[in-house]
Amino acid sequence: MKDLFCITIGRELGSGGRKIGGLVAKKLGISFYDKELLSIASKESGLEKDFFEKADERQAWSLFGITEYYSLNPISGESLFVIQSDVIKRLASEKSCLFVGRCADYVLSDVSRRLDIFITADEVDRITKVAEKLDIPRDKAKSIIEKTDRQRKSYYNYFTNKHWGRADSYHLTINSSLMGSEATANLIVDIAKRRFGLI
Repeated sequence: MKDLFCITIGRELGSGGRKIGGLVAKKLGISFYDKELLSIASKESGLEKDFFEKADERQAWSLFGITEYYSLNPISGESLFVIQSDVIKRLASEKSCLFVGRCADYVLSDVSRRLDIFITADEVDRITKVAEKLDIPRDKAKSIIEKTDRQRKSYYNYFTNKHWGRADSYHLTINSSLMGSEATANLIVDIAKRRFGLI
């Protein structure tokens, strides 16, 4: 138990955060969780996965917090957040893990062997990546990026009382445009090994 550790990654859309997180987890030989958490939370709570998907960090949130979805739903966003948080805490207590998004840095704030990272990238690179992935025009990609980042920011700020994307909310903030996904992942792995005494 004392040798377990966790890494959390917050990210802007198009920064490659999920890909980088997957590379880091693979290189360190630890479990990787992103949207997989929604399925686990659904299974353990007995609630439909749809509830968690609609309450996910980029689905039901705006600059003003909870949307009208919750006024029509007997299960509050706070309740779903607690259920999901309990899953994150349990997983982190059982094995070394890397979590992408879902306020995992806040949820696991009591875990001392933790490395919190935020990944950003140059706007032009983010737009290019989203436009290519979704096969859409660049102006549409930019619009999606702006909307998704607003939702993630609102979700994070609402539940954590911290500031999404701001350096003082994390141990490390990295611009993936500087080196690309592979080199960024290698940098994180090196820092993690040093922080957790793995070298």
